[in-house]
Amino acid sequence: MKIRTGFGYDVHRLVEGRDLWLGGIKLDYELGLLGHSDADVLIHAICDALLGAANMRDIGYHFPDTSDATLDIDSKILLRKTIELIATKGYRLGNIDATVCAERPKLNPHIPEMQRCLAEVMNTDIDNVSIKATTTERLGFTGRMEGISAYATVLIEKD
Repeated sequence: MKIRTGFGYDVHRLVEGRDLWLGGIKLDYELGLLGHSDADVLIHAICDALLGAANMRDIGYHFPDTSDATLDIDSKILLRKTIELIATKGYRLGNIDATVCAERPKLNPHIPEMQRCLAEVMNTDIDNVSIKATTTERLGFTGRMEGISAYATVLIEKD
């Protein structure tokens, strides 16, 4: 068996007038993330980690923010397509370990639902999807509640 690891990072600005999507679920919050798609930073970080592990560049290469096809797209579709892309090279997901950095809203109550959603999208066991939430102790853009960032590491496998 051949294994590879990948790392992904994403950040989006919090703004009024947008829905907040994280980990494939819509959260009830007064601000949302600004982006070409639904701006789900967690999914975008996971996509970049998967693509990087398979040496397939990044999310912007495969799903450019200049394309009408990806305008306001549900990031779960991008994640499903990313799983299909790495499969073209014979890879499948081993596991994900991800961290979302946000002061608000509090994310811990939503993590089990995010795990279920992402596991279903990627057709994997929920135990393969680890999600953690943290703050930046009010430091930086996250601490000032200007945006949300996410980090992800993945293991992919090839028989």
